[in-house]
Amino acid sequence: VPLRTADILRWPGVLGASSVNVDRLREQALELLKKTLAAVLSNRQREGEKLAGILREHLLAARGLVQQAKKNWPAVETHLRSRLEERIAEFAEKFDQGRLEQEMVLLLSKADIREEVDRLLLHLEEVDRVLGGEGPIGRRLDFLMQELHREANTLGSKSGHPTMTAACVDLKVLIEQMREQVQNVE
Repeated sequence: VPLRTADILRWPGVLGASSVNVDRLREQALELLKKTLAAVLSNRQREGEKLAGILREHLLAARGLVQQAKKNWPAVETHLRSRLEERIAEFAEKFDQGRLEQEMVLLLSKADIREEVDRLLLHLEEVDRVLGGEGPIGRRLDFLMQELHREANTLGSKSGHPTMTAACVDLKVLIEQMREQVQNVE
C-alpha cells in the first residue's frame, strides 16, 4: 500500500508545535564554537612552533655558512691579490709601482666581504629574535628574508672565488627555503 500524505500528517508531532529550546540550542552552538576556535588556535600555535624550529635549523646552517665565508676570506683575499699581481706583472714596466699598489688596494677593498658578512650575521640574529617574539611576525620575517637575500647576492658578486661562490649559492638556497616557510607565518 503506497504511503499517502494524509497518513503522514496523522503521525504524532508532525503537525504539533516544536519543542526545541532555542536558548539551550544557542548555548550549545556557542560552546561548540568556543571549542572549535580553541582547537584552531592550538593547532596554529603547534604549527607555528614547528615552523619556528625549521627556521631556526636553517638559521643555524646559514650562520655556519657565513662564519665559514668569514673564516675563508683571508685566504680568498690572498688568492685574489696573487692573481691580480700576476696579471699586473705583465704590465709592470709601463706603470708607476706606487700607483699600481693604490689601485690594487682599491680593487681589493671593493671586493672586501666583511661588511656583507657582518650584515648577514645581524639579519640572522634579528630573524632569531623575531621568531621569539609575540604577535604577527610574518611581514617582518619576509622583509628580513629580502635583506638576507640581498646581502647574499652582494657577497656572491664580490667574492669571485669558487669556494666563496659555492658558499653563497648554498646560503641563497637556505634563505629561499626560509622564505618559503615564512610565507606560512602570519
